[in-house]
Amino acid sequence: MSAARDSAVGERPGAKKTKTAKPNESQDAAGAGRSAAAEPRGAAKAAAEPPAEKPPTKRTAGKRTAAEKTAGKKAAAKKTAAKKPAGTTAAAWCESRTALVRRARRINRELAELYPYAHPELDFENPFQLLVATVLSAQTTDLRVNQTTPALFAAYPTPEEMAAADPEKLEQLIRPTGFFRAKAKSLIGLSAALRDRFGGEVPGRLEDLVTLPGVGRKTANVVLGNAFGVPGVTVDTHFGRLVRRWKWTAAEDPEKVEADVCSLFPKSDWTMLSHRVIFHGRRVCHSRKPACGACPIAPLCPSFGEGETDPEKARKLLKYELGGQPGQRLKPPPDYPGRPAPPLGAA
Repeated sequence: MSAARDSAVGERPGAKKTKTAKPNESQDAAGAGRSAAAEPRGAAKAAAEPPAEKPPTKRTAGKRTAAEKTAGKKAAAKKTAAKKPAGTTAAAWCESRTALVRRARRINRELAELYPYAHPELDFENPFQLLVATVLSAQTTDLRVNQTTPALFAAYPTPEEMAAADPEKLEQLIRPTGFFRAKAKSLIGLSAALRDRFGGEVPGRLEDLVTLPGVGRKTANVVLGNAFGVPGVTVDTHFGRLVRRWKWTAAEDPEKVEADVCSLFPKSDWTMLSHRVIFHGRRVCHSRKPACGACPIAPLCPSFGEGETDPEKARKLLKYELGGQPGQRLKPPPDYPGRPAPPLGAA
């Protein structure tokens, strides 16, 4: 009975063991159990701890790891982006907005001393003639327009007469300016609009001018600034090229260029600034080979060196009055220091 109870409920406390394990076997089993239980905790701890770093040698001391270099470059890029002023090119990132404005206005002052006689280089006697001449100046030179308009205005002196012109006859008169069919269509269309909507008068508002056929912001600003005294920036090919070289803007779109440049100058400077920049682009800062060595604003130009830097060679690249050649106007202003342009067909 006692034996059965012992086998059913297990060994009672204090009861004598019938068979004991050998001392060596029990110690080995207990040690193995403790080692097996302790091994996972030790292994996890070893895995969690990073390996000890090797002490730097003379060759590696002071050098950054690849990760540190990458992090440093990213931090420098963020710092650079924070410094970059709005409206400037990437090349001018180190120039603050204040420095950009000061440099731009100093260039304008230098150009004013170089070209005190700067003026629109289209011959005109009234707003209608200036409007027509500006439309014709697309994709050609002002000189060619000035050589073409005397016969044109003699045949069609008013919007009413030009609106009623025979298209083929008008095309023949303006053929020297190129794209004569499209230009003839624009001239007849804008003349009809002036006759029908504006009483035969050229409007003095940008919003009205840009509604005329063949008239965009550039043409409208030319007419407003020179026929009505309304300030405006004229973004032609010369103007856009130079202001990008000077890092006043990075934009290619004419309206964005206009907005960026206008933000650098007071409104009263806009019209004359346009004349000076265009004058400089035609005489010194050419498209293919700028005369860098003969440019008086070279110290202010971030693009110095794109053209000829030798002073003697650069002076040979100067054009119009700076190069001792005739200008673009057949009837230049009285203070113009150069020679008038020859009429069409003259040697």
